[in-house]
Amino acid sequence: MLLSLLIFLPIVLALAVTAWPQKTTLRYLALAGSIIEFAVSLVVLLQFDKTSPALQLVEKHMWVERFGISYFLGIDGISMMLVMLTTFLTPVIILASWKSIDERIKGFHASLFVLQTAMLGSFLAMDAILFYTFWELSLIPMYFMVGIWGGARRIYATVKFFIYTMSGSVLMLLAIIFMMRLTPEVTGGSISASILDFYKLQIPFIAGDFFTPQTLLFFAFALAFAIKVPMFPLHTWLPDAHVEAPTPGSVILAGVMLKMGTYGFIRWVIPLFPEAAEHFSWLFIGAGVVGIIYGALVAMIQPDVKKLIAYSSVSHMGYIIIGLFTMNSYGLNGGLYQMLNHGISTGALFLLIGMIYERTHSREIAKYGGLASALPFFTIAFIIVTMSSIAVPMTNGFIGEFLILLGSYQYSPWVAVFSVTGVVLGAAYMLWMVKRVFFGPKGEIVLAAEKDSHHALYDLSPREVLVLVPLVVLIFWMGLFPNQFMNYSKTSVDYLIQNKNQYMLLGAGER
Repeated sequence: MLLSLLIFLPIVLALAVTAWPQKTTLRYLALAGSIIEFAVSLVVLLQFDKTSPALQLVEKHMWVERFGISYFLGIDGISMMLVMLTTFLTPVIILASWKSIDERIKGFHASLFVLQTAMLGSFLAMDAILFYTFWELSLIPMYFMVGIWGGARRIYATVKFFIYTMSGSVLMLLAIIFMMRLTPEVTGGSISASILDFYKLQIPFIAGDFFTPQTLLFFAFALAFAIKVPMFPLHTWLPDAHVEAPTPGSVILAGVMLKMGTYGFIRWVIPLFPEAAEHFSWLFIGAGVVGIIYGALVAMIQPDVKKLIAYSSVSHMGYIIIGLFTMNSYGLNGGLYQMLNHGISTGALFLLIGMIYERTHSREIAKYGGLASALPFFTIAFIIVTMSSIAVPMTNGFIGEFLILLGSYQYSPWVAVFSVTGVVLGAAYMLWMVKRVFFGPKGEIVLAAEKDSHHALYDLSPREVLVLVPLVVLIFWMGLFPNQFMNYSKTSVDYLIQNKNQYMLLGAGER
């Protein structure tokens, strides 16, 4: 029941904030509810056995018996930290949106909680149809968050986001149905949508023949996840969505939603289709390398600071794809760790950009300059998060990227050589942006603030400090003591690597 409580408590909170009569206390209700949800996830963490690769806290009940669809939940090391990331970011987002969201407050918080349910359900569902249900559910609240509370081009951005992600998901649904029709071979005659039964299937694969069943199924799943990541060249919906989304929408999109795609690769694609994944790994690693370099180069020329971070996200997600498709211990562990790092550092960058936008009502880099003199503590926070984003040692970003580069070197030294250029380019565009925004000659915004008290700039408020402190603490904690986090996932990842050609996710109680 614990995993069900974790998934559906946000739905209860969504109903509660919708029915809450007092607007003045609604935010406090939402914040308190999100903290309770985080506390529930901590209980799950405390009960989790990190030495076992088996599914834990399993809940399984038949849902649609005729088609073998079950309500099947479970958690292992691959999903544990992503669950914690989701529940951790939600109260941070609610606190950060205290002033930036001032219209339709009930609808905003209800959408956020429904989205949290969808994301947690995607990470915990072990039935393919149940997983697909949560996967598609996540589109609806995100559609409204961008479409209602977004910027001037919000309709264009949200429709583009919806069409891209929905089109990829249709092929995945067809692949799931096809695999369900194969399951009687391993269940003794009954249809099943359980991931455990899917793993038992021996789907034919012939290298060089694109139309073998495993290859077609592999690409049907992979396309849906590649769009969600998003991988180059399927990334074009992301910058528009980030720029037009309100700050909380950008944070949850970068922090968790993109990780649903990379999680899909490690949970579904690689273990279900091991021969195809290994055979076509060059394609995904190549796309990852191109995405790293392309994203960095495009970020470098952006005049809008939020769009710069959006393209940096495309670049950083390329590292995760490379790590996953090296299919070795360094790469997979690094890729999974980098999912967490990206959620913390890029989420923090979007929060900081939202804070400065509330003060200046502009995201044009050319209008900034000299902000450090007016906002010293804000500048310190931004530089710390920037150091994390460019993978400076002792920050969380360094650990993930270093492991991925080690894994890519094992796969091919040339992959590591090209990948490391992204580190150099990332440092170039991020530090150049910091220089133009915070240092150098005073820009239009700072000069206006000095001349007119109505345009005065103010440093971090106590609420904003409360938002940023947990993120900064995690940046250094994860950078200095990575094993305290990686120990939760390492056993499951190593088990996947050792058994990837005959992978069988262990059920509850099995070892």
